[in-house]
Amino acid sequence: MARALVTGGASGLGAALCRALLARGDEVISADVNPPIEPIEGVEYLTLDVRSEDDWAAAVARVIERWGGLDLLFNNAGVAGGGRIDVAGLDEWQWITEINLFGVVRGTKAFVPMMKAAGSGTIVNTASLAGLVHPAGMASYNAVKAAVVAFSETAGHELAEYGIGVAVVCPSYFRTPLVDTMQGTDTAVGSVIGALVANSPVSADDIADAVLAGLDAGDEVILPDEAARAAYGLKVADRASYDAVMRKQAARLNAM
Repeated sequence: MARALVTGGASGLGAALCRALLARGDEVISADVNPPIEPIEGVEYLTLDVRSEDDWAAAVARVIERWGGLDLLFNNAGVAGGGRIDVAGLDEWQWITEINLFGVVRGTKAFVPMMKAAGSGTIVNTASLAGLVHPAGMASYNAVKAAVVAFSETAGHELAEYGIGVAVVCPSYFRTPLVDTMQGTDTAVGSVIGALVANSPVSADDIADAVLAGLDAGDEVILPDEAARAAYGLKVADRASYDAVMRKQAARLNAM
C-alpha cells in the first residue's frame, strides 16, 4: 500500500489517477484549486493552488500529520493553452509557465526533503507528448512541457542516490475537461485542440492505468498511449518525415 498525493485531482487525469490508485489499495490525497467534480469515496480532498507557497507548505503539513511520509507525489495539475507565436500574448506565456512548469518545481521542492529523509519515494510529473513532439500553434504549451521533461530527467539524476525515482508522463490527446480551462487569444488553435480532445478514443482512465503500469515497469519516460508512441517514434526514426508532417499541419492552421 502506497501513500499518494495527486495534484489536479479534482477532474480529468488527476481524478482518474485517484481512482486507479484506490483500486489497487493505495491511500490518496487529492490536492486541487477547485472542488472535485465528482467526489471519490475514500479520497481526501485538500485545497491547493500550485502557485502558492503557503498551500504547498500546508500540503506537506497535512501529509506529515496523516501519514508521516509520502511514497508517491503526482505533480499533475496543469492548464491548457497555446497560440501562434505572433498571436499569443506574453501574459499567456506567463500564466501557463507559472502553473505547468513552476507548479511542478514547487511540488518537487516541497516534498523532496521528506523523501530524502526517508530514503525512498517516487515523483511523477505530468508533461505531455507536446514535451517531445512540437506541433505548430502551441509554442508556449510545447515549451513548458518540454521543460517539465528536462526538469524530470535532471531531478531523476540528482535524486537517484537518495532512493527517489522520478518519472515523466507524456500522453497524446485524450478525453479530458482540461480544454474547458484553455485560455488564449488564438481561437483557431483552441478550436483545433478542442476537436482533437473531444474525438480521441482514449479516456483519462486509460491513461491513468497506463501510467501505473509504466511506474511498475520502472519507466522514467511514460508514453501511455499508441498515438504518443507512434508520433515520438516517427520523430526519432525519420526526422525528415516528422518535419514534413509538422509543417503540413502548420500550413493548415495558418490557412484558417
